[in-house]
Amino acid sequence: MSGRLVGIGVGPGDPELITVKGVRLLREADVVVVPVMAAADGTDGGEPGRAEATVLHHVGAEKVRRVVFALNERADRARREAAWDAAGERVAGLLRAHPYGSVAFATIGDPNVYSTFTYLAQTIGELVPGTVVETVPGITAMQDLAARGGAVLAEGTEPLTLVPVTAGASVLKDALDGPGTVVAYKFGRLAGEVATALRETGRTQGAVWGSALGLPEESIRPASELEQGTLPYLSTLIAPARRDGGRGGKL
Repeated sequence: MSGRLVGIGVGPGDPELITVKGVRLLREADVVVVPVMAAADGTDGGEPGRAEATVLHHVGAEKVRRVVFALNERADRARREAAWDAAGERVAGLLRAHPYGSVAFATIGDPNVYSTFTYLAQTIGELVPGTVVETVPGITAMQDLAARGGAVLAEGTEPLTLVPVTAGASVLKDALDGPGTVVAYKFGRLAGEVATALRETGRTQGAVWGSALGLPEESIRPASELEQGTLPYLSTLIAPARRDGGRGGKL
């Protein structure tokens, strides 16, 4: 028998937006790992993340283990790799301590969509061969924003394009020049460039952005109100498809 590593999507922030299966597996796990952002010196920064906050609504704190990841480190590759190695070793130790049980890893959104869990699973495959890796889907920020902001993500034959703006505003503009709805993730630091891309492609009307979805500090506003300053890193934008064919016009 082998231990299990289960990546569980716990939604974008609202503790009620987690599946029944996700809650069950969190409660059945021997240990629940939650990622926390590294401080400047590489240690636990102390601030609970969204995944941890959601988990603590459903399981006791005694089961939760915080593991430091360089979640936002993009410039210093050596520092990022060192943090990944240390996190992998920590989780590998938990798996070895529970060879016939399960270790759950809680991730915001979905574990197969721009998730920390992807890289952890690769690392564990090398450190603890034979570990069974599973994932439980979660509600994504774009789904939550669509529900809260009244934006329809896709109709009929429309494509749906998801772009991380960390790849550059030009990638977003290329997507906006195409058909269908465009969703932008992680655009907070480039809010001004995003506003420009929307304006230049004629996609500002009907577009909406949001941050801290489901949390007390939640903000959901029309994209026409995007400012040139910096927004929260995990801001999400939805620019709906152009729809002028009436009901069912895209079928």
